[in-house]
Amino acid sequence: MENFTLKEKLKHLLSFPVIVAALGYFVDIYDLLLFGIVRVPSLKDMNLDVDTAGTLILNYQMVGLLLGGILWGILGDKKGRLSVLFGSILVYSLANIACGYLPHFPVEDKTMLYAWLRFIAGIGLAGELGAGITLVSESLPKQLRAIGTSIVAGFGLLGAVVAQLTVELAGDWTIAYYIGGALGLMLLALRISVAESGIYNDIKHDNNIKKGNFFSFFTNWNRFVKYMKCIAIGLPTWFCIGILAVMANQFAPVMGIDNIQPGKAIMWAYVGISVGDFASGFISHWLHSRKKAIFYMMLFTIIGACLLLFGGTKSENMYYFYCAWLGLGTGYWAMFVTVGAEQFGTNIRSTATTTIPNMVRGLVPVMLLAFDGLKVNNGVIVAATIVGFFAFALGIYSTLTIAETHNKDLDFNE
Repeated sequence: MENFTLKEKLKHLLSFPVIVAALGYFVDIYDLLLFGIVRVPSLKDMNLDVDTAGTLILNYQMVGLLLGGILWGILGDKKGRLSVLFGSILVYSLANIACGYLPHFPVEDKTMLYAWLRFIAGIGLAGELGAGITLVSESLPKQLRAIGTSIVAGFGLLGAVVAQLTVELAGDWTIAYYIGGALGLMLLALRISVAESGIYNDIKHDNNIKKGNFFSFFTNWNRFVKYMKCIAIGLPTWFCIGILAVMANQFAPVMGIDNIQPGKAIMWAYVGISVGDFASGFISHWLHSRKKAIFYMMLFTIIGACLLLFGGTKSENMYYFYCAWLGLGTGYWAMFVTVGAEQFGTNIRSTATTTIPNMVRGLVPVMLLAFDGLKVNNGVIVAATIVGFFAFALGIYSTLTIAETHNKDLDFNE
């Protein structure tokens, strides 16, 4: 950053690609977390089981994210970053509008219909972050990359807060879905003016370079290990969100709390994540290291998780406080996705950057299955502790052993 004046820094960091990517991720997070926020009221409204049906529907959405990450990642490398920014937002916007219309569909099995609509939404939602981070990473000077991606993620994650406030103010969960879909369609029009990545344009028409080969992550041992480590770094983030926040109501009885609203738990977690994401880029620049920034934030998160589960949390507001703490710690999400973008060459960068965060999201059903299985005989506190131990152990090991990418030049191919 020392090479730029303040005016030049602001020009880069507030450029159109950064602003549009940030707005896109804002809508993405709004729609991604909306089911978690309206899970209880929407399922109760349709006389469906909150826990059983809710877990099934969430799992469908997460599997959609997993498959969509592969689809959009490959498309981003083969056809360009902008193709994903246009296609993904159209898919999830229409799916969310359909979710709002759900009570009026003449179908008896509303659980499976809801699940399939969230699956389709998940496919669409999978493309937003990876394409946005890839485009911004390739558009900004390397000295400003961490700050730029932090702005995208930090602002974007406020979408969860707005989603919760929208549900509260609208008073009807269907309206929140309609608003999410409408915001996406409005943003789609704004994206017409966004330019393609210059680095990608340099290889776009070179047929000698294999682009978007997802299987290339599994045909080279070093690349495979690097890919797995990138995924593992993100596991603690979705342990905190997918179990401690989304399933917050399950912890209320054992903690002696009358009621914990998952929607508010998610909102406060994302308030913390948004602040953490803004901070992570500056911390990384200050430490001259992506790895150190992520590692220290993981340690901070572990302290918060231990206090939440074993520190005598006795009130609803205290639970929300710890959710905000966990969010602040897992605010390395932007840095984690940036590391994924910086590890791989231009010809598979979109595939890596889009699939890595969605592989993490796609592993949420695995964590939920483990949590649900363990809680039967051990209770929710012990179940969450065991799942969290493995998530953080893998995350810390991968962070400490992966290659440092601070100030790395991204103009290279695999």
